[in-house]
Amino acid sequence: MRGVGLMTNDSVGAVRKATFGWSPYLVATDALACLTSFAVIGRWDWTQVTMLLVTLGCLSILGLYRSRLSLSLLDDVPFLVGSATAGVTMWLAVHDILGVHDSVKDVVRLALISVMSLMLFRGLSYALVRWARRAGYLRHAVLIVGAGHVGIRLTLNLQQHREYALDPVGFIDEVPRVEDPAHLPVPLLGRQQELAEIIANWNVGHVIVAFGTTPESELVDILRTCDRMDCEIFLVPRLFELHNTTRNMDQVWGLPLVRVRRAPYRTFAWKLKRLEDIVVSAVALLLLSPLALACAIAVRLEGGANVIFRQERVGLDGRPFHILKFRSLRPIDDGGQPVTWNISTNVGLGPVGRFLRATSFDELPQLWNILWGHMSLVGPRPERQHFVAEFARRIPRYTARSRVPAGLTGWAQVHGLRGDTSIEDRASFDNYYIENWSLWCDAKIMLLTVRQVMRRGGG
Repeated sequence: MRGVGLMTNDSVGAVRKATFGWSPYLVATDALACLTSFAVIGRWDWTQVTMLLVTLGCLSILGLYRSRLSLSLLDDVPFLVGSATAGVTMWLAVHDILGVHDSVKDVVRLALISVMSLMLFRGLSYALVRWARRAGYLRHAVLIVGAGHVGIRLTLNLQQHREYALDPVGFIDEVPRVEDPAHLPVPLLGRQQELAEIIANWNVGHVIVAFGTTPESELVDILRTCDRMDCEIFLVPRLFELHNTTRNMDQVWGLPLVRVRRAPYRTFAWKLKRLEDIVVSAVALLLLSPLALACAIAVRLEGGANVIFRQERVGLDGRPFHILKFRSLRPIDDGGQPVTWNISTNVGLGPVGRFLRATSFDELPQLWNILWGHMSLVGPRPERQHFVAEFARRIPRYTARSRVPAGLTGWAQVHGLRGDTSIEDRASFDNYYIENWSLWCDAKIMLLTVRQVMRRGGG
């Protein structure tokens, strides 16, 4: 059975290089369908651009441009109808604002022709994609994690049904659940701990996690090592026989698969996050300069020179950087200063320092850290190396929070987890933020931070 669908390292590389995303072509196809509907009704004006944009936007929001293993026009019909209806409604709204009146007959005809055009062009696109998959023009190398009953069944299904465009190259598992690994349909390439290395060596584009012998708690950390690699990860859900397959899931010959959300820093939106950091920090530095000057003068009057306090913290991927703050403690001999966690009761904390910490104004200089790229507006708060090492020893997945740049504020902070609070809870909130990140999530956190500052909710 080993010879069935077996691919060499070179052939896998060739398959991987031949693959490409077809979502942009699908967008172009839908746009062409909308333009065709305009041509059929014989009406051309600039207001139809609004209908086009709303229709494509709705299709995107509904997930019709995401990569899918199974393509079904019948499954998409309700969403095509809804998107076309939303587009026509917007077109009518614009006409109403402009004082243009359309007959009911024209509106109904445009809606029907739009839906029919979308269905026709979609059907042709899906047929073309299926042909390209079967012909070998759209193929992806896939690695199966877990050489058990489910993993073997999944591999055989993929080998027999080329319409899914996935070519299994091998298994990885500690202990395959077969007497002789030679009886596996594809070779055993190594252990789960070697996942990242095998993905790189075999040019793997997709990973499917079936049921192996490695505990799930360990598998989470192993899979996170692949976050920055160019591959998609699927999970076979537990109790999949009872699992309801939703639209956001994929399936291979009746076996449901959950697609793991792509790591945020592999998305285009993450590039916009950096642009947002630059613009907001630059504008904030300009607008808040009078406040920053007032804070600097107050610190100078209370404690003398050296208004800015610099301290080494751990940032992205464990790399150190120097964080900037307004000094909130009166100067003391650094050589005799112990490494303490919470300084809120420190005897060196004067009235000005206490006010700066209560309002979080002491962190205003960190806008320079953000502008320089050492930090982000939103992210896990950076800690000193001493505490990072200590927390990493006793808190599972604490270091996983360093997958993204440290932030001026974060999901944990707006939930009151600052100062002398649970480090385990902070790590949990930070990792939740990373897994569920979006630009709107950042905006929400910044709004909540402003509310806390206004209430003097600083730590």
